[in-house]
Amino acid sequence: MDMKELSVLMQQNGIVGAGGAGFPTYAKLNENADTIILNCAECEPLLRLHRQLLEKYAQEIVDTFHLIGEAVGAKEVIIGIKKAYTRTIEALNAVIGVYPEVRLGLLDEVYPAGDEVVLIYEVTGKVVRPGGLPIECGVAVFNVETVYNVYRAMNQQTPVMDKLVSVVAEVEHPMTVRVPIGTSIEETVRLAGGVTTPNPVYFIGGPMMGFIGSGSQPVTKTTNAVLVLPESHYIIQRKRQKVSIDLKRAAACCCQCSMCTDLCPRNRLGHPIQPHLFMRAATCKDVQKPDIFVNTFFCSSCGLCEMYSCFQGLSPRTLMAEYKAGLRSHGLKPPQVVPKPVGEEREYRKVPMERLMARLDLTKYNREAPLDESAVPVRRVKIMLSQHIGAPASPIVKQGDTVTAGQMIAEPAKGLSVGIHASIDGVIKEVSEKYVIIETQEGRAGK
Repeated sequence: MDMKELSVLMQQNGIVGAGGAGFPTYAKLNENADTIILNCAECEPLLRLHRQLLEKYAQEIVDTFHLIGEAVGAKEVIIGIKKAYTRTIEALNAVIGVYPEVRLGLLDEVYPAGDEVVLIYEVTGKVVRPGGLPIECGVAVFNVETVYNVYRAMNQQTPVMDKLVSVVAEVEHPMTVRVPIGTSIEETVRLAGGVTTPNPVYFIGGPMMGFIGSGSQPVTKTTNAVLVLPESHYIIQRKRQKVSIDLKRAAACCCQCSMCTDLCPRNRLGHPIQPHLFMRAATCKDVQKPDIFVNTFFCSSCGLCEMYSCFQGLSPRTLMAEYKAGLRSHGLKPPQVVPKPVGEEREYRKVPMERLMARLDLTKYNREAPLDESAVPVRRVKIMLSQHIGAPASPIVKQGDTVTAGQMIAEPAKGLSVGIHASIDGVIKEVSEKYVIIETQEGRAGK
């Protein structure tokens, strides 16, 4: 399959990055990519779905990734995976021998190994310029579940209509489940047994970069995990802090120890992001060096500075995100910057995942969460039309239409966009500019 055919297949089958912001995968296909990397770093604490999926479907995923490499003309195909994932590595070693261009890029158990800029450096030694794209240094990075979705589209004619989600923490049976896209978070959590804490809070995504959600919101193509946490948990309390109070606390408490900068993963790669200088300038309203504010564009929002590094419990990441959003709203863009050389000290400033989990009070939740791909009966789904970076898909169904699982219900819009598909058999109950609701006949009869 050539690159053009593969691109059409990906766009029509709704394949996007299965985590993060959901960048349409077809747009990553580029003949300038001499290296492609499969990201199995499992960046966030408690998440397991990528290593589980790669272990179970090693042959299918490696075959497909090899084909993607052939389509773009990549000379090197790397699987970035942590050394600790021994069972997955064994499964990979059993199949990669027939592909001479495929190798494993073994990673330490540190955070944030899954940040693509960090991952690229670890397995290739290349530094992506600040604010730049991986393709500028001849690299494209793909998510494990994304590549598995390409396999399904190519070999099973199955578009993206379901999602693997790890349900962990305060539940009776932590597990990774496959649910139809549009299933409510609450219904997804129920698959892991009863909730084990009163007044649970649903934290969507990883504990470092996720957000507080609600039980009624739907699973999307980028929903990797749901952490069920008590209201009093450290992570929840930090997320609920007010920015205005964060700024005042920083003005009163920041001692300029520079720990936030010393442990910043992007700073260690030579990017000009210096959280401690930002904290001083922002709290003192000192604009004599505007680059300090402009350089917030280069923050990856990994959260280490505020969730791990700062002993005062301050919030550099949150405050920088506010300033970055303000700059963008006024039309500013990141400047062209050349990174500084990577220093030897970087190797000694990596944050071990074990220590991070202890700091976040998550160690007690670090339990097995086995993969269960059993069919999940769902009577109602709310499918968002914008589950990816770019233009929302355009609905091609109307209220009252009968649809089957896998049927396209919204076609790619002009520009960067992908198709959206029905995740269950049923009848279209509602169509809006933002979503499509589908109900099964049983669901409609029960009302």
